[in-house]
Amino acid sequence: MIEFTLPSMGADMDEGTLLEWKVKPGDAVKRGQVMAVVDTSKAAVDVECWQEGVVDRLITAPGEKIPVGTAMATLLEPGEAPSAATPVQTEIPQVVATAVGATPRRRVSPAARKHAQEHQVDLDAIVGTGPQGSVTLDDVKQAIAHAATPMPVSAPVDRVAEMRKVIASAMERSKREIPHYYACETIPLGKALAWLAAENEKRSIAERVLPVVLLLKAVAVTLKRFPELNGFYRQGAFAAAPKVHVGVAISLRQGGLIAPALLDTDIKPMTKIMHELMDLTARCRAGSLKSSELSEPTITVTNLGEQGATEVFGVIYPPQVALVGFGRIAERPWAENGGLKVVPAVTASLSADHRVSDGHRGALFLLELSEALQHPEELSR
Repeated sequence: MIEFTLPSMGADMDEGTLLEWKVKPGDAVKRGQVMAVVDTSKAAVDVECWQEGVVDRLITAPGEKIPVGTAMATLLEPGEAPSAATPVQTEIPQVVATAVGATPRRRVSPAARKHAQEHQVDLDAIVGTGPQGSVTLDDVKQAIAHAATPMPVSAPVDRVAEMRKVIASAMERSKREIPHYYACETIPLGKALAWLAAENEKRSIAERVLPVVLLLKAVAVTLKRFPELNGFYRQGAFAAAPKVHVGVAISLRQGGLIAPALLDTDIKPMTKIMHELMDLTARCRAGSLKSSELSEPTITVTNLGEQGATEVFGVIYPPQVALVGFGRIAERPWAENGGLKVVPAVTASLSADHRVSDGHRGALFLLELSEALQHPEELSR
């Protein structure tokens, strides 16, 4: 028997509300298949199953709020029979009837039936108060009056305010528990942007790549030589991640941030990264993400873009151990070979966990990142 539990989708998630089941008892499910849709403080998330099996029981009901780690359903492993103690649920509830295949006719007075038809009232929704539970004219009139009475409207949930509370809680924990250190490096981008412009000239508009993709790929490739910046600090110990899944900080239109992962960023071509980034951004802002995209980032990159400041120093998102920030790409004076010129440049910053790495390694990471961006053609492979 396998338990399907609500996964943690980040340090800022303690609970979720089940919105919808995508499976039913008896369904065979595969690894990676979406089983449920869960509402978090930031988005409606498709929760995937990571084991094969057959759905045995659905424990959690839609609308129910449950803590992370709570069993939502049980699965039977391939070849496993349902347990007698936990029979497979069915979609049809067990109902005791007077006879198999027969449904007893409700007792309704003629006046009540006529009045219900005139006012389009569902008699099945009315509890009768007459003899043997029969529905009377007064029962129908009371149902009509109740339906006409406006229900009190509860105050709408301020999702932005709730999101800000959740983000604040996670960042407070980060600053309290993680001994941050910071380093930064200004990186000239003349060669990189010229190469990118030439590459984009060869492509259709739909295939063109933005500079942020070049930055993301450079970070992912450089991380392969600095495994202490790519992984998780849990239960007093660091575990390096076997893959590089870059979490991209995306600002939501209604306010707040979310940082889902671009999986295997170091080994994907930039065109694919560009397509996935556009898709991820659109789904973030539409509130439709997968649980793996929120639970698997091994490092986060925040990029302020064209309208941002020239520098940003971020807060590490636990249990990750590093965050890379990029400010606005801007023209700056640059000294080279005894001369002075103006070049496009960006300030890259690193926020890292001193329990796992130190400033020397952090500085070397930024220097190698800068060097990687001087050879953009190698990043395209």
